[in-house]
Amino acid sequence: MSEPMIELNGVHVSLPSDAGMVHILKGVDLEVGAGESVAVAGPSGSGKSTLLMVIAGLEGANRGKVRVAGLDLGRLGEDALALFRREHIGIVFQAFHLIATMTALENVSVPLELAGVRDAEPTARAELEAVGLGHRLAHYPGQLSGGEQQRVALARALAPGPGVILADEPTGNLDAGTGGEVVDLMFRLQRERGTTLVLVTHDAALAARAGRIVQVRDGRIGADGPAPAAVRALS
Repeated sequence: MSEPMIELNGVHVSLPSDAGMVHILKGVDLEVGAGESVAVAGPSGSGKSTLLMVIAGLEGANRGKVRVAGLDLGRLGEDALALFRREHIGIVFQAFHLIATMTALENVSVPLELAGVRDAEPTARAELEAVGLGHRLAHYPGQLSGGEQQRVALARALAPGPGVILADEPTGNLDAGTGGEVVDLMFRLQRERGTTLVLVTHDAALAARAGRIVQVRDGRIGADGPAPAAVRALS
């Protein structure tokens, strides 16, 4: 059996708050295979987004082991973690996080340039065409709809060719119709490229589009199993 793309063993995370330290993740064990699509579902405050940030190396575990793409994140310093994210991770946020003063083409070019791609523009252009925005290359975020902005964010995440895409409530700021279009696109591109996808959502219908659903409750994995086959077949 091949090594999992993502592996968490006994992961605990505590973070400071005004009321003192809060124990957010409480001994999480999780494995995700290469090319798998996994939805992390659960109520608000259950630890879903923290789990995603641990996988991204943006939040460190107080205890336990986190391995992604064969790397033990607990052994990496800040510079090595930044390089890890640049080479292996693409992130899609609920709030898009596009650079307002850059065009769509420039926003998608940024991670490519940081990765040392000499002529980033053709790749960025191809990624925007892949998400249906070939006609919006010169538009700024403020000139784009919410759905178009999230498509740019998806293109930006995919452009460097990461092995893992992490999506945190990717449809949270979109209406149902627009959100559905973005989800269709995200799952299609994930399948075509064989990328590992982990998405956080409180939306049961969106979670059911993934190949597998992991339920998080009170910082622990409550259930872990395949999504309903009939629903998955629609994706």
